[in-house]
Amino acid sequence: MKKLSAIIGIVSLLLLTGCEYFQKYFEKNSKEVVVAECYGKYLYESDLVGLVPENTSTLDSIQRVNTFIDSWIRRQVLIHQAESNLDKEALNLDKQVEEYRNSLVIFAYESQLINQKLDTVVSEDEIAEYYEQNKEDFQLRNTMVKVAYIILNEDEDGKQKAAFKKLMSDPDTLLLQNIDILATYYAVDSRLDVDQWIRLDELTSIVPIEIFNAESFLKKNRFVCFDMNEHTYMVRFVDYLLEESTSPMEMVRDNIKSVILAHRKQAMLERMKTALYEKAKRDRAFEVYVGSPTLYNAD
Repeated sequence: MKKLSAIIGIVSLLLLTGCEYFQKYFEKNSKEVVVAECYGKYLYESDLVGLVPENTSTLDSIQRVNTFIDSWIRRQVLIHQAESNLDKEALNLDKQVEEYRNSLVIFAYESQLINQKLDTVVSEDEIAEYYEQNKEDFQLRNTMVKVAYIILNEDEDGKQKAAFKKLMSDPDTLLLQNIDILATYYAVDSRLDVDQWIRLDELTSIVPIEIFNAESFLKKNRFVCFDMNEHTYMVRFVDYLLEESTSPMEMVRDNIKSVILAHRKQAMLERMKTALYEKAKRDRAFEVYVGSPTLYNAD
């Protein structure tokens, strides 16, 4: 019993560093003993039941109690700030349990703060720097290709096939407007945007090319034309990247931008939480009380 009382005293001293040490047995009713108070919210002894398992050392007990109380205070400080800055509509979370309500309030406040203060401009230099420093994170899981293809119904005289084959097999005319115009009238399906990457297996699910070795096939074939199931398939390969090679920056630019913004959000929120806690500490907005001599052991 004496040991437990000593631990509680030590915890209070740790949390009240720089303040005059005191003890208060503050009871809101005949049953509940207050351990800490912050902006009119109270942490009760019953909230700490089971926090410290049996046979826990004195040092570990102090650590657990100290960490839990400090975490509770930081949360109450953040809740108070959020409630003070959000309008009544944002705080209208009736019929929700308190913890769920508090989580929603904090989320709303953090979102408002992000919308108001987060710098969402990510420069090309920042993207390039992140890409160079994290290339190992951008390995391809699939072989990617830049490709144009045309799927035609087989024609009796072969004129359509000949016209498309001439245009599609010549890389200098691949992007000419007349290919697109002809495709509109004669093609069953087509893809002519060679600036966008697609997975090779996505291509082969549309165009039934048999590829046993992607590297060997793509090195040897820039244009493929074949007939199957009453259709003519023509494919022009413009570029390719093999599985496990590094994604080009153009392919991952949007992902990198999202990662950079996510890091900014996290850093901004952490700075805000720390500043609020330190201000509340300076203003003596919270107090930690010593409860009964029973340390909060598991039952």
